[in-house]
Amino acid sequence: MTETYDMLPMLGRGKHRNPKRGACFMELASYLAGERWSDHPRCTHPLLAMLARAVNDLTIDPERPRLAPLIPSVIGLTSTDPHWDVRIALRAAVTALPVAPADRQQTLAVAIIGAEKMLDVLDDRPAGTLSPESADALASCPQTARWAQRFCEGARLRPHRFVRDAAPSVISAAVQGIAEACVADPDARLRALLEATVDDCRSWADADPAPVLAPESWSPVVRSATGAR
Repeated sequence: MTETYDMLPMLGRGKHRNPKRGACFMELASYLAGERWSDHPRCTHPLLAMLARAVNDLTIDPERPRLAPLIPSVIGLTSTDPHWDVRIALRAAVTALPVAPADRQQTLAVAIIGAEKMLDVLDDRPAGTLSPESADALASCPQTARWAQRFCEGARLRPHRFVRDAAPSVISAAVQGIAEACVADPDARLRALLEATVDDCRSWADADPAPVLAPESWSPVVRSATGAR
């Protein structure tokens, strides 16, 4: 480990009843935000928090502390605007589709097309509009993309249903797809997805720069990565 890595908190998988049993990404965010200890704090958008929990849980133990510098940056990022849910899900699906195992590609391709259809409705765009990122991701598996286009034809467009039902499933499939991908650096890809999504949300919220994760802010409740060795 580098010296910087040694000074990061040791994060764990799953939910922890209290700090003495460890902390996951969002539990430490709740503590830093001054909220009740929880992995579902009010300070962070629910779908962004779900993504953070999923990335935390599917990152291997030695790499998980590297997620910690992002924790302060999710505090205060929340909104009731459905654009957030649609675009967070779309970012995850676009990132995962080109590397995901074949058995997850149909779900992710449908997610991309479905999210773009939601944006057609929310932004009053021409039907069938695709962002360059979505078009590139779909082009990585053209046969699956054609199937997904047919599957989505005639779908009823209900953004509130997408937010409630589809978006969480997309996050789960995308993070699992990256974690299971036959690539050399799945943990780095998961971390990059979370970083990019946080940057997106901070841009949408017009947020000030995130504070630095200083050791004195977390060391009273979570041991450092050094202590795990």
